Amino acid sequence: MKSQKSLIRIAGLFVGVLLMQGCSNYEPVSVSECNKVVAHATKILASFAPSQSEMMADCKKATDNERGCIMASTKKGQIAQCW
Repeated sequence: MKSQKSLIRIAGLFVGVLLMQGCSNYEPVSVSECNKVVAHATKILASFAPSQSEMMADCKKATDNERGCIMASTKKGQIAQCW
């Protein structure tokens, strides 16, 4: 019984680690795609979106993974977690 609980805990920990890794690795998006990234972010953020020029500058400074995170986002809160 005790070993069964330990096995369940280990399996739960393993699944948790896999889920966290799956949520933090995005398809990389190159800097040349910043127009698409900014357009997508503008669509999601709507009236909360900063100026196009500010977002373009931020996009060019971002990593490929951060741009991928933005492209994978469907809600404002998800975009906020990309930085």
